[in-house]
Amino acid sequence: MTSERGSKIICVGRNYVEHAKELGNEVPSAPLIFMKPPSSIIANGEAIVIPRASSRVEYEGEIGIVIGTRVHGVAERDATRCVRGVVALNDVTARDLQKTDGQWTRAKGFDTFCPMGVEGVAPGAFDGLAVVTRVNGVERQRATAAEMVFGIPRLIAYISEIMTLFPGDVIATGTPSGVGPLVPGDLVEVEVPGVSRVVNPVRAEA
Repeated sequence: MTSERGSKIICVGRNYVEHAKELGNEVPSAPLIFMKPPSSIIANGEAIVIPRASSRVEYEGEIGIVIGTRVHGVAERDATRCVRGVVALNDVTARDLQKTDGQWTRAKGFDTFCPMGVEGVAPGAFDGLAVVTRVNGVERQRATAAEMVFGIPRLIAYISEIMTLFPGDVIATGTPSGVGPLVPGDLVEVEVPGVSRVVNPVRAEA
């Protein structure tokens, strides 16, 4: 990962009520965060590779927030000033390994498990952002940032209390309901309408 893209990807779990319910989980009382390695990033058009270690790999379309300035301990009211841009992001997950491991590093961290679109301009109001996921042209997910349990300013403030954020760091803000499996031959698209889009074919590990 280049310095332009930052040093880390911080992800938020169970940040939409219906997604938490569809996986049988409680909605957290505070943001539930985890990380994906920079080595998982791929660009538009590159293939998501289903590893031999997993029998159930799923898409998770998300709104990604790109940090624009070094920040630590920012107040929620000032948090949006730290945002440089927005990306469409796919938090690809080996669901079977997520369940068996008890923590999520392996399930979320395989190479190719973080497709990310070209960065678009951050809007003035984040609640109007939407995320749409399509598999083979069929819509599977659609939601807006206004439906998040913890809004984008809250997420930035919360995470910055824990770790310093650097320019190019990405916060993946959570996926809405409608997640499902990917199989070789699929084409998966995540779009933040009017802002960013990423489309990736799916293949099996050679």
